Amino acid sequence: MKIVNNSTPKVDSINLITGKPVYTDDLVLNNNTLIIKLLRSPHAYAKIKSIDKKMALLVPGVEAVYTFEDVPKTRFTPAGQSYPEPSPYDRRLLDEYVRYVGDPVAIIAAESEKIALKAMKLIKIEYEVLEPLLDYEKATTSLIKVHMEDAHTNYDIGYDRNRNIASHLLYTKGDVESGLSNSEIIIERTYRTQAQIQSMMETYRSYSFYDVNGRLTTISSTQIPFHVRRHLSRILNLDASRIRVIKPRIGGGFGAKQTMVCEMYSAFVTMMTKKPSKIIFTRKETQVCGNTRHAMTLNVKIGSDKEGNIKGIDIKVVSNTGAYGEHAPTVTGLVSFKTFPLYEKIPMRMEADVVYTNTMVGAAFRGYGATQGTFAVESIVNELADTLNISPIEIRMKNLVEPGKDSGVASGSIKKCIEIGKEKFNWNDRYPRKIMSNGKIRGYGMAVTMQGSGIAGVDTGSAMVRLNDAGNFTVCVGVTDMGQGSDTVATMMAAEILEVPMSEIIINASDTDVSPYDPGAYASSGTYVTGKAVVLACEKMKKEIIKTAAIILETTEDNLIYCGSHVESIDKTKSITIKDLALKSVSFDLRNQLATSATWGSETSPPPFVAGFAEVEIDPSTGKCEVLDILSVVDCGTPINPSAARVQVEGGMAQGIGLALYEDIIFDKKGRVITDSFMQYKIPCRKDIHKMEVEFSRSYEETGPFGAKSIGEVVINTPSPAIAAAIKNAIGVNFRELPITSEDILIGILNK
Repeated sequence: MKIVNNSTPKVDSINLITGKPVYTDDLVLNNNTLIIKLLRSPHAYAKIKSIDKKMALLVPGVEAVYTFEDVPKTRFTPAGQSYPEPSPYDRRLLDEYVRYVGDPVAIIAAESEKIALKAMKLIKIEYEVLEPLLDYEKATTSLIKVHMEDAHTNYDIGYDRNRNIASHLLYTKGDVESGLSNSEIIIERTYRTQAQIQSMMETYRSYSFYDVNGRLTTISSTQIPFHVRRHLSRILNLDASRIRVIKPRIGGGFGAKQTMVCEMYSAFVTMMTKKPSKIIFTRKETQVCGNTRHAMTLNVKIGSDKEGNIKGIDIKVVSNTGAYGEHAPTVTGLVSFKTFPLYEKIPMRMEADVVYTNTMVGAAFRGYGATQGTFAVESIVNELADTLNISPIEIRMKNLVEPGKDSGVASGSIKKCIEIGKEKFNWNDRYPRKIMSNGKIRGYGMAVTMQGSGIAGVDTGSAMVRLNDAGNFTVCVGVTDMGQGSDTVATMMAAEILEVPMSEIIINASDTDVSPYDPGAYASSGTYVTGKAVVLACEKMKKEIIKTAAIILETTEDNLIYCGSHVESIDKTKSITIKDLALKSVSFDLRNQLATSATWGSETSPPPFVAGFAEVEIDPSTGKCEVLDILSVVDCGTPINPSAARVQVEGGMAQGIGLALYEDIIFDKKGRVITDSFMQYKIPCRKDIHKMEVEFSRSYEETGPFGAKSIGEVVINTPSPAIAAAIKNAIGVNFRELPITSEDILIGILNK
């Protein structure tokens, strides 16, 4: 391979680092564009008794003010999921009930932000303040009901609003009761993972206008343009053919923008006023009115014999979906889907209640439930190893899945990842701890994980390839590049198949009018699903070029060889350049511009694997904990762009460190988020990151393009359990609730 599996700069890197106008707000035409601001609820739970907007409408420059009385009554889910969505349709554009601090109450559209904010202060609202439900562990038995009426669901997801349950899940594998009853050792622990904010650099934003043909167009910083179009069609009661959604460059998403958060407001205002409008969330709004990782409480019971052969694992989960249920069944389902197959021969059961509360909404965040499940399962496996006095590596080598047809793992080996990591990390010489000459203590821990590559049997990706009259190629895809480099990967694959330099490929992505259908950037599907569609479409293009060349050269197709820049006969007596062929194909004689397309989806979701290792250093006098060394050994099949894959791993490890040690959303007693800026909500900065190491355990996935599997999500899962284990090995105290702060560590040391 000349291009694939070689490190390549991203195709958009120069424009991005030089500040070229490529993001949503850069594309806004300032002439008569209305500015939208949202009046938000100061209460965690209340009913709007009355709302008076007369004074606000008198402010010069105010175009419109909309309340729940003015908007469609249609209920919907904004979740970025293929239709029919499994999430409950439990939202309205505006509702007479507000269900968390920050829930929108009114939409103000004005000539400027200053005018909109002035008008906002003049809206008079009388609330019937209700007692909020803030403790998600008490949700199912609480007398408080977050939703007053039933929501439509497309499937039976165990929805029960009377118990504040958005979804109830039960997944089993094998006979768990028999496995536990036959165990010589049983331990049971409760683990808690906190809500976590995605903290992308570009906040939520969208810009809507009518084009010259009278079609509603929305430019949005979104991961899911085709899903946004479908949702807008439902909310506005407007045929989807009359709506266009364009995704420009995105300043990060990490799952936050897998939910439609703001697009409906600009689209509604433009539909009502017939004027362009835009909405841009402030950082505070993004922090407290967007969405988060689901906080979960996971009670885990594990049984084994005395040699460490695990007999059964039983998991009971309470997951906080917050005020609304987007992604409720799917996120929590991954607690089981991405842990059960790792321990393939072991009976496992997961039962979960995904519950409503009067807090910010839980939705998608990189890892998507696998992160929480990995923390709980890998932590209890580490605790079982401690109980049995055997190495955490040894217990995993006894129990982890082996590759093979029977296991469903066709490529790669998690055990190979462990072996590489054990040597690279110098595990035998370092584990379990070292006491330094300055009194600080270093501890060492490890964990393993898997994820998927797309959603098996559900999502498909498409690609179209066109040979232009200039002799170059345009590749159209619908997958959303949000910084992870999917445009670059698609370009690399196309160039590899078509045997041309990457400069000969024009990539066109994420415009619902131009791009072929794609579910969007989530579920680690870009490289594996859409990439395969690109490969298939390009292979078809080569055949079409040969077919056309045969006509032009007056020979047979099997007498021709495709050579990238040209086509020639086997005996080299006849040839034509691709540029000449391209011109002739659009000429009057042939009248056949070459274009091909392909759509692909997989019945399987081949798992990438990671074995993660961590070294922490703790100051026992203060509890300060630093991650000095962290290693991820990744099996993602064939890395298409190794340098970009490495950066993906490093970014995931940094977010995992934040989950383990720093990041926490803090509410006051009335449900208001206190951590509403980066001054209060701490994420790791460069000074917090010390040594990061990435190793690839290469394999070849037969179903993937060039042998590739996914890498985007799996890399965030191992840091938190590995760091928790390292802290335990350093100071002898188990911490089962994230984040593990310095204060927690110091208290643990003092209590011990």
